Amino acid sequence: MLDAVVVGAGPNGLTAAVELARRGFSVAVFEARDTVGGGARTEELTLPGFRHDPCAAAHPLGVNSPAFRALPLERYGLEWLHPELPMAHPFTDGSAAVLSRSVAETAASFGPRDAGAYRRLVEPFLPKWDTLVRDFMSLPGTALPRDPVTLARFGLAGLPPSTWLTSRFRDERAKTLFAGLVGHVMAPLSGFATGAIGLVFALAAHARGWPVARGGSQSISDALAAYLKDLGGEIHTDYEVKRLDDLPPARAYVFDTSPTALAKIAGFGDHYANYRYGPGVFKVDYALDGPVPWTAEEARTAGTVQIGADSTEINTALRAASRENRAPDRPFMITVQPSVVDPTRAPTGKHVFWAYGHVPSGWTGDLTDALERQLERFAPGFRDRVLARATAGPPELAARNANYVGGDIGSGAVSGLQILLRPKLSLSPYGTPHPAVFICSSSTPPGPGVHGMSGHNAAKAVWRRLRQA
Repeated sequence: MLDAVVVGAGPNGLTAAVELARRGFSVAVFEARDTVGGGARTEELTLPGFRHDPCAAAHPLGVNSPAFRALPLERYGLEWLHPELPMAHPFTDGSAAVLSRSVAETAASFGPRDAGAYRRLVEPFLPKWDTLVRDFMSLPGTALPRDPVTLARFGLAGLPPSTWLTSRFRDERAKTLFAGLVGHVMAPLSGFATGAIGLVFALAAHARGWPVARGGSQSISDALAAYLKDLGGEIHTDYEVKRLDDLPPARAYVFDTSPTALAKIAGFGDHYANYRYGPGVFKVDYALDGPVPWTAEEARTAGTVQIGADSTEINTALRAASRENRAPDRPFMITVQPSVVDPTRAPTGKHVFWAYGHVPSGWTGDLTDALERQLERFAPGFRDRVLARATAGPPELAARNANYVGGDIGSGAVSGLQILLRPKLSLSPYGTPHPAVFICSSSTPPGPGVHGMSGHNAAKAVWRRLRQA
């Protein structure tokens, strides 16, 4: 009998398996698709030689993850590549605000009226970032805070809505960039704890950047899988699990799946009936004949580029998708251009680029024209660079990854108390009604992102049970 079976070979499932195998437990992973990866994959979606990331591409939480940093993933081929700028937010006048590794450079891009306010916001947390991020991403219940005072100060700054936090800024440049940071998790700016979301992304950039993985996000998953195999773990692909009886006998079962999928497989009925999924996204992967022709020079060297003219336009787009059940006319966009720093991703002189905007859950329309009209505002002539495109709306995203219910790449609404307490209001979020069954997906704390911390935290709960049994 195995000690543990993990269902789902995304970053969280693989991390959970690795953490258990490192402690001497026998582990097997079962994945429905023919390769490991989940939200960290790389595929030729458009033309031969163009390697795209179907989901996550830039990894501020990955490079800062306490779980990943504790593992020898570089030994298994993971290499972080840092663009000249982690992120840029261009404006229609051809200028841009930036999120740089340097706090001073970032503050200067906001203008003299807000530079001091930004420095006062982030500088108190940076010297204690490693401890803060461990405390922030390990809670609740898996570890005692190492620095409760700093964590409490962070909570006071971040738990109110981001609109409260950005009220300290006088000009639109800083407000717009920060609104875009919150938009990465598809949360309206007035939501509870949205200030913390923006602050985490900013601090992550200053601490270690927003890198891409050389060769694509698949490198993260492949490194985890290779390390697991060296530890004696097994991985079975092309193995769809529809019920617990499909799995071999084990002392514990760990699911890197959505709560609703777990409930169906394990027969938990309506246990997760109140779990809410968020809006979906419409994503386009591009093969380009050259770099994106951004008007703002800063955007040309940034790995990630946010698109939204101002904070009002961004909030309008977020509200349309999440609260008004309609696709925005001018979508807020996250775009990533990995090949500005990784030439292995495209043929010589060519580039890969992806962009997405938010749409209602399950939306079946085509947002391509709206996305490209937005891009043309900040990069005139963009369409002339397009060699091929691959589009994916909510139905296609859900088909690629069953955890993306309704096209929700965050695997659950990041709003209300569900920002912190997911998938249920519980002090044991990784446990389930069955004492031997656990959940470790992005639907558990600390939530979405390629960082493995949900798997790391769940593994702690699992090995405590295995030691007691």
